[in-house]
Amino acid sequence: MVEKWTGGVVDSASVTDDGDGGPSRAGDGPPPVDEWHPVAVPDGPGEFAGPDDPIAFRTTFDDPRADSDERVFLECAGAYDRATIWANGTRVAALDPHFVPKTIELEPEPTDNELIVVCEPTGSAGRDAGERKRRDDAGVTVPGRWWDANLQVRPATILRTLEVTPRVETDADGSIESAELDVHMEIDTARGVAGSVTLSMRPDGFSGGATMERLPVELDAGERATLSKTLEIRDPSPWWPRGYGPQRLYAVRAKLGDGALERRVGLRTVRLDEDGLAVNGRPVRARGFARYPGADPVDDVERAVEANATILRTRASAGRPEFYRACDEEGVLVWQELPTGGTDPEVDRGRELASAIASTYGHHPSFALVGVREVPVDPYENPIGSGFLSRLAFRYRAWRASFDRSSADAVAEALPDGVPAVPLVGPPGIGADATTLSLGWRYLTADDVEWLLERYPSLGTLVAGFGTPSLASDDVDPGAIPGVDAALLERRVDDAEDSRRYQTRVTKTVAEALRRRGAGVIVSTPLRDPTPGGGFGVLTDDGEEKPAYRALADAYAPVQAVLERYPSGSGSADVVLVNDTAVEREVTVGWRAGDVTEQTTVAVGPHETTHAGTVEIPSDATRVDLEVQIGSTSTFNRYEL
Repeated sequence: MVEKWTGGVVDSASVTDDGDGGPSRAGDGPPPVDEWHPVAVPDGPGEFAGPDDPIAFRTTFDDPRADSDERVFLECAGAYDRATIWANGTRVAALDPHFVPKTIELEPEPTDNELIVVCEPTGSAGRDAGERKRRDDAGVTVPGRWWDANLQVRPATILRTLEVTPRVETDADGSIESAELDVHMEIDTARGVAGSVTLSMRPDGFSGGATMERLPVELDAGERATLSKTLEIRDPSPWWPRGYGPQRLYAVRAKLGDGALERRVGLRTVRLDEDGLAVNGRPVRARGFARYPGADPVDDVERAVEANATILRTRASAGRPEFYRACDEEGVLVWQELPTGGTDPEVDRGRELASAIASTYGHHPSFALVGVREVPVDPYENPIGSGFLSRLAFRYRAWRASFDRSSADAVAEALPDGVPAVPLVGPPGIGADATTLSLGWRYLTADDVEWLLERYPSLGTLVAGFGTPSLASDDVDPGAIPGVDAALLERRVDDAEDSRRYQTRVTKTVAEALRRRGAGVIVSTPLRDPTPGGGFGVLTDDGEEKPAYRALADAYAPVQAVLERYPSGSGSADVVLVNDTAVEREVTVGWRAGDVTEQTTVAVGPHETTHAGTVEIPSDATRVDLEVQIGSTSTFNRYEL
């Protein structure tokens, strides 16, 4: 209903912390803005705004009601940072936590109502500018801060909220034996109601038992009440991650008069322990990317799936609702980081965010892991080269490294049972629960991954990131790209084309080594670049594939043949068949190097690897091609020499 928005930079001197999660200032009205510019919501402000500027979004509207009994609500889908809302000069709400959707009732004047939403980065949510940038249709780089807001005309009596929480009971091996859905509905009436709510539950797109019943409701004018009901699911059908089974979802619908709300939920359990990740009691291997806010979330899920990803690690913000819905449908697990921007929040604030994350997204079956804290300091900030002495230097720095993880552990304890936590993410040596690797970038080379995992096997259990950046062209200033150290890049590559080749080689080498060694969860570089100039992503900021995207898609194939080492020329290279599925596979593995072609049939157990032959690479070969054939389906893997 809101068609046009304008945006402007708030006078930051007028904004202070109100102590309640939102910006405030002296006086009763919203903060002043010197100049308003046309903007798109939810895209965000244009080039007039810097990444750390507080931004005001403004729109005007006439009273949309056609009947005096109707009511007007502003439905906010959340924001990337804290946000405060003013209507006709009066503060009506603050979004805290900022990622939780909120519905606010308004009392508009007949004409010329003004709505202002101020989005402001906080100290606890301040983050690198590149983590929040996106592009509009004109190619202008902008910080994406606001999700969406819409005016809705509703009747006098409404269903304000519908919350559905699955509960499951499991047998000894973790399989789901029984399941129930706890349903809570909030009803709000302006003139009184005496009737009933129709509550129904049905399998969405598959056969199974459905239920429907009516719940009586009687309220006086101005009253609000919550109805609760537990629905039993007969013969429950679980939701599975991609590659392990179907993505079964149940639709729960509540109807009151002409209004209705619907939620889709799935049944699953998730466990993370020393044995790795398990879903519904069965071991699961997950491979994927980090994801920053900015691009269309549904498109990002689709592009990740095209690259054989089964997990996405959200960075710098909470996932938008449509992101989680897409992951539910595609069977992609979500590793959700607390939206603190890498800073260390106060324990109480961190616990509030952890609880809010779990309650907001816990009904999504894709919601799998919650990361609490990523260490911003790096003991390898001063780069380490390659060779024997460099390995000694790495071991020394890893031995000296340390970090106080007490606050991260305290925050993780706030998560409810059944929500696995990853309290600490960081570089080797600090005792992190998940490791970020800078092989081939800050230290050593990509080929040193074999030595690293042999020396420190725990580093390859839960991997939260690895890779190197690449540039879009030689005209790009590397220092202007968030996260890129220009001096480091100059040590590694000669030009933009070389940076793309190098990125491909490093990501492929590390990913395949982790798979050969049975890593439980592998998360690589970000899916997209933060700017048009380049970055660590395997897609450009507007979605064009880099060579590293296809290389990782090959490396992430569920059943794949990989070389034991990345060949640098002629010689012998062993072929290893890796199987990340839950069933034994008998496949045909073939390879070509120059004019030499061979194939063999190999069996490999679930979540296992096996030797599949040896490739003899002639001196005139320019690449090695591997092929895995399962039935009528073939998967390929290529090594440029």
